[in-house]
Amino acid sequence: MAEARVDAEWNHTSAILAMLANVNRDPKKRSPYHPEEFHPFKRRSSSSTGIPITRDNIGLLKKVFLKGRNA
Repeated sequence: MAEARVDAEWNHTSAILAMLANVNRDPKKRSPYHPEEFHPFKRRSSSSTGIPITRDNIGLLKKVFLKGRNA
C-alpha cells in the first residue's frame, strides 16, 4: 500500500515537472518532455543504451575498476 502511494505521488510530481520543462523548452530544439522521463521508478524503454551485465563481462569490469587491488 505504501508503494502505491509513493508511485501516485511521483506520478503527480513527474507530471508537474514535465509541464514545467515543456513550458521552458525551445520547440525547435527538442520534442516535448513526457512525465515518464522524470519519474524515478518507471521502467525506461528498451531503446536505452545500456550493456547488460553478464557472467562473461564481469571480469572486464573488475579489470577496469579494480586496478591494483586484490579482487
